[in-house]
Amino acid sequence: MNARRLLPHYAMVLPFALLFAAFFLYPIISGFYYSFHEWNAATEPHFIGLANYEAVLKSRDFSRAMTNLGLYIAITVPLGIAVALALALLVDSFTGFWANFFRSAFFLPVVLPAFLAATIWRWMYAPNFGLVNMILGWFGVPSINFLNDTSTMLYALIAVDVWVSAGFNMVILLAGLKNIPQDLYEAARLDGASRLQQVRYVTIPMLAPILFFVFTYGFISALQVFDVPWLLTGSSFTAYGGRRSALMFPVMDMMGRAFGAVRFGEATAYGFILTFVIILFTALMFGLRAWRTPK
Repeated sequence: MNARRLLPHYAMVLPFALLFAAFFLYPIISGFYYSFHEWNAATEPHFIGLANYEAVLKSRDFSRAMTNLGLYIAITVPLGIAVALALALLVDSFTGFWANFFRSAFFLPVVLPAFLAATIWRWMYAPNFGLVNMILGWFGVPSINFLNDTSTMLYALIAVDVWVSAGFNMVILLAGLKNIPQDLYEAARLDGASRLQQVRYVTIPMLAPILFFVFTYGFISALQVFDVPWLLTGSSFTAYGGRRSALMFPVMDMMGRAFGAVRFGEATAYGFILTFVIILFTALMFGLRAWRTPK
């Protein structure tokens, strides 16, 4: 009797369960299987144990990609959050039309397709007629090939990433700012706190949970960076990462091994290594937050 009553509920969940199994669970399980095999998608998989994982971890491209990723994350995540917080505070200081205008303007890069954002910035970074070099030229700075000079390529990417992502983080932080009681600011002003002190001792502590979410989300997204550097460098599956692999990242390297070198077993092993790194660092961040949170 109970089973009959629950049958309609199970029937409602069944479509989702089938789609979840077909497009999520099956790819993970099959990928894990192929990560222990030598496979080029044309011949039968050949079991080789942990050889794929060993090949990835010992490869020079993996070391280069992880080095680039570490530097990229160390700069872009805190810088992006700082810019987003500054924009949120700026928008929060306006009301009416101007608040809506600035919020929409700062959020616009978020909704732009990645290829369009990359095209805009490739034009801006152009060596001779690009907007960035034109502005630098006004100050007597010689033309810089931002996307071909290994000393500037990573920082050029970081600027694009911050430009694209700051609007999304700004909207989340702005929602948090609206929920901070104004009484706290009034008490701080009565105590003689300056605007900067109010931000430091009232705004940031009250935004701590939201800042943690933004930081975690930005960190996980940065670990999977792929589309913008791929487009900025005009990469293909056989040549990616730009000059001297200055903009090569793990996901790019994984795609190159799969569709360029046709080593799908090695690519799936690469994917599971990256997944393990993401889970590890995410768990560390949540553990650190739980340890610092008063009980």
